[in-house]
Amino acid sequence: MTGLPAVRDLAELVRLPAALSVPGDAWSGAAWAGVSPAGNAALMPCGSVLLYWSGMALNDWADREVDAVERPERVIPSGRVPAGTALVIAGALGAAGIAATALVGGRQALRISVPLAVLIATYDVVAKDSPTGPLVMASTRGLDVLLGAAGAPGAAAPAAAVAVHTAGVTLLSRGEVHGATPATAAAALAATGTAIGVLVASTLQDDVRTSHRFLAVAFATLYAAAVGVPQARALAAPDATHARAATGAGIGGLTLLQAAWLAARGRILPAIVVATSGPLLRRAARVVSPT
Repeated sequence: MTGLPAVRDLAELVRLPAALSVPGDAWSGAAWAGVSPAGNAALMPCGSVLLYWSGMALNDWADREVDAVERPERVIPSGRVPAGTALVIAGALGAAGIAATALVGGRQALRISVPLAVLIATYDVVAKDSPTGPLVMASTRGLDVLLGAAGAPGAAAPAAAVAVHTAGVTLLSRGEVHGATPATAAAALAATGTAIGVLVASTLQDDVRTSHRFLAVAFATLYAAAVGVPQARALAAPDATHARAATGAGIGGLTLLQAAWLAARGRILPAIVVATSGPLLRRAARVVSPT
């Protein structure tokens, strides 16, 4: 196969729809750090999305030999995107992501985005199949929340909640091909409950208005249904089909958790935008898989 990859193939390589789950990270971090929603803070997700796409491309490059056996339909083993091209795309997207964060947040943002890029590469190339894999992946999403705060304090709680959620989803995703175990499904469900607990506890702070607290809990309830119910099904029947469904639900359902954190700080419009991106992600996933 010669020439440039098709747009559809590149979309599959970077899991294009999954990027809809990214902006809520930075925006919720900015909200809890008290960073103004106007100006540069609104643009930080641009860098986050580029870094996310970089990680997805690098993931497929690192998994090319395994995918040739387990998922030969993927873009690299099927020959639609050469392995070398995927590696170049991953590097270019990563560099562009770091540059974008520097333009938006300056040196303070670079202190977070550079370690974030390193952790993304570490997960894809080294840690993915190790016992520390879920923790490394969780750290990347936690740092992405902190990136929105650009070094300002206050975003630790939403960063922790998103990290815990990500650890559970990553752990369960290991069963997408051969099936999960009751233990991993239970751990994922427990992570979802923990993320909700951190959110609810944070909304009890004195500076969170009652109306904002109620809206945040409403989003959290939707999150529990969207993510927890498929995980409960995977716990009851931890086969590959249920593990894959729960993983997809975890990716898309993260937007509801992000919306809850935004709502708790009175960022109602961003919360609605982020929550709405979840259904868009599920619709787009019918065309390009986010996992």
